[in-house]
Amino acid sequence: MSLPSASRNEPNTHGAAGKHTAAADEPSTRVLLSGEGITIASITANAALALAKITAGLTCSSQTILADGLHSSSDLVTDAAVLAGLRVSKKPADVSHPYGHRRVGTLVAMLIGAFLLVAAASIVTGAMKTLRDPTDRMSPTFPFWLAVASVPVKELLFQLTRWVGRRTSNLSLLANAWHHRTDAFTSIAAAAGLGGVLIGGADWFFLDALTAVLLAAFLVVVAVRIISSSASELIDKAPDEKTLERIKSAVSKTDGVRSYHAFRARNVGGKIAADIHIQVDPDLTVQTGHDIATEVRRKVMEANPHVIEVIVHVEPAEDS
Repeated sequence: MSLPSASRNEPNTHGAAGKHTAAADEPSTRVLLSGEGITIASITANAALALAKITAGLTCSSQTILADGLHSSSDLVTDAAVLAGLRVSKKPADVSHPYGHRRVGTLVAMLIGAFLLVAAASIVTGAMKTLRDPTDRMSPTFPFWLAVASVPVKELLFQLTRWVGRRTSNLSLLANAWHHRTDAFTSIAAAAGLGGVLIGGADWFFLDALTAVLLAAFLVVVAVRIISSSASELIDKAPDEKTLERIKSAVSKTDGVRSYHAFRARNVGGKIAADIHIQVDPDLTVQTGHDIATEVRRKVMEANPHVIEVIVHVEPAEDS
């Protein structure tokens, strides 16, 4: 027997079968800025910065600003992935994807990590060539001021994206916000290196290539972190222990739950999906067992807003 489809705030429930399934809707985004809105603004800003920096790097023969431009282009790709994830993740489950589409964003993130590794290798190759064959054609003035000007832009994107991410409890937006902050840091490093070239003149041109190598190393660190995080999610890694304990506590404190077992949780597209077996009084009616399962689901999602799905199996408790 299956109960009819529930309203927006009540998931489908299969009471008589001893199984309760629930999927949370996305948090309301009734705020001044939406996740898609701030991400589109970020795409526009990063496209302009990447184009300006890469052009400056090529025309002014600056490996540093070229490396910074490639980092900005990586942010552009990341923004596009976040935007796609925000849109695709909203698609409901279908016959071909019964568990939804959230991991599309995870797969894209892994590809972004690979892109960053390729970009870092390209930067190091160019920098090494410059060190072996120094150029006297580099003009550091425009690249320096371009790097300086990009810092407040990236910091503003960081603040706005983090604000929207917190308001909507969206982990992908929060992660993207910190990506903006890292781009601001690389721009600061680029400005420092180019500033040294401005002060020291031709004798210090090596600082441009050296700074580019340091930025490439930073890109490698970011890439490895993105790939590692994405791979962990694709192999169903559990959330951290603190999160698990908070969820377990919510289950154990639910009225009517005598005990529970077979608890599992995994990360899905920056969110959490969980399932658990609860044991209740064997003399309860199916409706009462269903109500207890619904309360378990409510308390778990209240304990952690990142939980988007809870499957609760109801079993009769064994009398000792």
